Amino acid sequence: MGAKNTFRTVRSLQAIRPPKAGRADHWDADIRGLGLRVSSSGRKTWVLMYRVRGEKRVRRATLGTYPILSLADAREMAQADLRAAAKGKDPAATRMGERAADTFGELAERYIEKYAKKKKRSWYKDRQTLDRDLLPRFKHRKAAGIKRREVIELLEEIAERGAPVGANRTLEIMRKIYNWGIEREIVEINPCQRIGKIGVERQRERVLTDEEIRAIWATLADETPAMCAMFKMRFLTAQRGSEVSRMRWQDIDRQGGWWTIPGAFTKNGRDHRVPLNPAALDVLSAMEKHSQGQEWVFPSPTGKGPLRVIWRAMDDIRATSDIAEFKSHDIRRTVATRMTGDLGNSRQTVGRVLNHIEADVTGVYDRYSYDREKRGALDAWGDRLAEILSGRAKAENVVNLATATKETASRRPAG
Repeated sequence: MGAKNTFRTVRSLQAIRPPKAGRADHWDADIRGLGLRVSSSGRKTWVLMYRVRGEKRVRRATLGTYPILSLADAREMAQADLRAAAKGKDPAATRMGERAADTFGELAERYIEKYAKKKKRSWYKDRQTLDRDLLPRFKHRKAAGIKRREVIELLEEIAERGAPVGANRTLEIMRKIYNWGIEREIVEINPCQRIGKIGVERQRERVLTDEEIRAIWATLADETPAMCAMFKMRFLTAQRGSEVSRMRWQDIDRQGGWWTIPGAFTKNGRDHRVPLNPAALDVLSAMEKHSQGQEWVFPSPTGKGPLRVIWRAMDDIRATSDIAEFKSHDIRRTVATRMTGDLGNSRQTVGRVLNHIEADVTGVYDRYSYDREKRGALDAWGDRLAEILSGRAKAENVVNLATATKETASRRPAG
């Protein structure tokens, strides 16, 4: 690299002439590795030669064109890239990530694939929130251009439609997406900073009435077979929505009437055995022809993974059944309450059905499975639900648990 191929000042840069053919490189005398590549067409491009710490390979990055990117700006960018390389980071790869996440939609997609799917069991809930509220508003917007005022306006709209808690969850997810982007040097500012919760969260106490259960059940007939069956299974087993949606055929013992939820799918990380009452087994039989040999009992319409997008069905239920405040988790709360209040099961047995962890010392040492009690509770609840759906049940009736369990057991497959 001779003196004639170096530059130090703006005047020396301006004196560079294009080669007659091909291209020629000129190098900064002050910043090692920074160069100006000049083509015969007259185009001048800033380049940086660098080596990432721990690697032998010399890499080249394109910084921009001259004079749009001035000498001072090129030097500042080169010094930042060289510092990053000295720390083991590839600045060119970082810039590629910035371009890939140019819009909020692209940033959100990278967050889902690179972080949420790997770190969060409930990542699909983030996807649902994105699809429902965030992407329709911000998908094609520059991720760095979204303002705090715009985020607040969206959250207020969500709260005003009757979903204040949903507004809070949307804020949490958007804040997490931007924080993740900042950690990866994809974006620099989080527009969710200093935005407090929009909705006031209170512990829900709603338990569905017999009439509401019948209304919801009737509305399900208008949904797809998989969506209808999934909601029915939630009523019949009292398990979490995320667990029911990921029910797999390989986890089901239909002859014995058991569903074993692997710890990878449960909230507490423990395997959980759920008795399947006759009505639940009927739902599974009906789903065999619809799942078409897939891994999932309730497959997505796209054929890729389990069924997860339930908000459209929730809107249908709220509108058709005239239950404006209905939330999907009300199903689990209702079943648990009915198993204790209507059927006389102990809170301990219902807690086992729900797969709750006991916090006291006894819970640490008690390893009894409670399978018999769980089966009795869910079998009796299956009978009770059938009465409610037929219109025969009365709110003040209490089913004799021992009798209901004995009658249901007589109808169960051997095994």
